[in-house]
Amino acid sequence: MNKKWIVFVLPYLAVWAGLFLFKNAWLTLLGFHVSVLIALAILRPRVPLNILFKSSHPKWIIISVLFCSTSGIGLYFLWHSFGIAHDLPAQLISLGLNSSSWAAFIAYFSLVNPFVEEYFWRGVLGNATKKIFVIDAVYAGYHAIILWGRVPLSSVLFAVMILTSAGWLWRQFLREDGGLLAAVLGHMAADFSILMTVYWMCT
Repeated sequence: MNKKWIVFVLPYLAVWAGLFLFKNAWLTLLGFHVSVLIALAILRPRVPLNILFKSSHPKWIIISVLFCSTSGIGLYFLWHSFGIAHDLPAQLISLGLNSSSWAAFIAYFSLVNPFVEEYFWRGVLGNATKKIFVIDAVYAGYHAIILWGRVPLSSVLFAVMILTSAGWLWRQFLREDGGLLAAVLGHMAADFSILMTVYWMCT
């Protein structure tokens, strides 16, 4: 239980430190990934890495990618409804996301982060239950740190609810498909579409 407690806290600490202590988007993302690697070293999971590339039914990949790619579209149309801070472009620049770094950040976040998160949250810490699982909420919760000060509290809570549902959905893809490839590719589609929308609206 102590190990699990530490493992849950590490990603939260990494994201908090990156955003509020170092105030750098790259350090936040890389620090988060390092925290996951440390957590995995503590847990010593037996889940094989090839689960990330496993899929038994291509239909789940198609469903996952098509559905998750609507994330950015939804954000675009609900941008003003979410009450996103007017100074968000300035906030992002202060975190090191400027015209020269956006492309690399979007590429790394979209192509690397989904593998890290799906293996950790769904592969190692996941559960085969069809119900909402505590890890779904833990996964969603650290995003509140990212959104804090950028949208109203009501929007933070709404986003956490949506992300909890996303965590549940990706676990169901794993349960149905026997692998994480559908979840990884869907996660990629979601991350890419969301970041492209943020980039489009802020530059």
